[in-house]
Amino acid sequence: MLPAPRADLVPNTFEYETQALVKATGFREYDARWLFGPEINLLGVQALGLGLGTYIHELGQKRIVVGHDFRSYSLSIKQALTIGLVAAGCEVLDIGLATSPMAYFAQFDLDAPCVAMVTASHNENGWTGVKMGAQRPLTFGPDEMGRLKELVLGGQWKQRPGGTVAHVDGVRERYIADAATRAQISRPLKVIAACGNGTAGAFAPEALRRMGVAEVIEMDCDLDWTFPKYNPNPEDHHMLSEMAKAVREHGADLCLGFDGDGDRCGVVDDEGEEIFADKIGLMLARDLSALHKDATFVVDVKSTGLFATDEVLKGNGAKTVYWKTGHSYIKRKTAELGALAGFEKSGHFFFNPPIGRGYDDGIVAAAAILAMLDRNPGKKLSDLKKALPVAYTSLTMSPHCADEEKYGVVEDVVREYTEYAKGGGKILGRAISEVITVNGVRVALEDGSWVLVRASSNKPEIVVVVESSQSEDDMRALFREEVKPRLAKRPQVGAYNQEI
Repeated sequence: MLPAPRADLVPNTFEYETQALVKATGFREYDARWLFGPEINLLGVQALGLGLGTYIHELGQKRIVVGHDFRSYSLSIKQALTIGLVAAGCEVLDIGLATSPMAYFAQFDLDAPCVAMVTASHNENGWTGVKMGAQRPLTFGPDEMGRLKELVLGGQWKQRPGGTVAHVDGVRERYIADAATRAQISRPLKVIAACGNGTAGAFAPEALRRMGVAEVIEMDCDLDWTFPKYNPNPEDHHMLSEMAKAVREHGADLCLGFDGDGDRCGVVDDEGEEIFADKIGLMLARDLSALHKDATFVVDVKSTGLFATDEVLKGNGAKTVYWKTGHSYIKRKTAELGALAGFEKSGHFFFNPPIGRGYDDGIVAAAAILAMLDRNPGKKLSDLKKALPVAYTSLTMSPHCADEEKYGVVEDVVREYTEYAKGGGKILGRAISEVITVNGVRVALEDGSWVLVRASSNKPEIVVVVESSQSEDDMRALFREEVKPRLAKRPQVGAYNQEI
């Protein structure tokens, strides 16, 4: 029987080839992420499968969908995971190469309550991970991840007889056909599908064509696990810049960008301007609340403050709830409240029936955006954007901070801001109106501007977002004169991935 994993193994040794390596830091708040090689090996992935199989049996389940994204090592990782799941007595349904939402779809399509999707999402090459769930359409949160971590690191799994594995064909076709029903476009649109050579390239262009898009221009849709041009992350400035350039070159109506595992969607409008996901969410909320009166929407704390003040939403009786950042948190809150939709700043969109099934799917989000355009004949996407109230929101900026230090740093910043607000402190001359600490700290100012500092849930980073109700210059000042100096006082905080 496989012994409990160790954390001190190094590659190119006898022990590495004969024992399981699993670093504890890979167990995140709502999924698992490791650097494949130095932080987890194939036997460690097998141990993860044993622990996951044991856990879903504790929950009274055994039937589980597995899939893998397009990385040079993802298939071998999925196979190691499957060995562990079968040894734990699970009934494994292998759907092959897939996006994460295709695996979630397969839970419904194949009547399987559980899922384990091997993906590093948009992380750089070298990373791997698993997105897991045992109650469709939800994925694991902190409680489930805590129990899984306990089972795996403690070697507390149970081997059971009766485990099986079946390779299931036809899910890709059924998934694309289902996605195509989410929008049927009557106006002629020229749409660019940008996939960054990630997994979504095998699915998104065909789905858009079946939705009735008159002209689909494929941009970096050939699968290439070296990601030769940029990382498939529609929140990253490099990918957004390439998307904007393509819109201007082709005279397209919009560009839809999909991340590495296809569960997120980024948007560039007809003028070549990026529209952050929270602003797209606000546009969708305006459109959908007119069709579904008194609807509830859930948004994460990184999202624009306009959801709380928008007169169109108020007029349609819509209610907005701000909640913790993270696809698992927003997905759960959207389900818990029976909300029509949930929007996360990073580009995860969650639509409950009749629009979707509750899980995050970049292609279903694309369908919702195209359907919104179709319901607004004569208007371009830029027109809908310009109709929104003005707010200047930054990119998501992430200074490096070690996993074992980031939460302590953020707790210290939360305490500092809370005390500063109680003492009547001001930020750039403005009084603090509210301090929200549901997920890090969101400090709202009297004019509607705000700053956010929180710990990343899946990378060794701190997350920073700022929004100004005044100007782009003021937005930059909120970062450069307020947040950046405050974090710079802490030696644990390193270089930023990008800055404004």
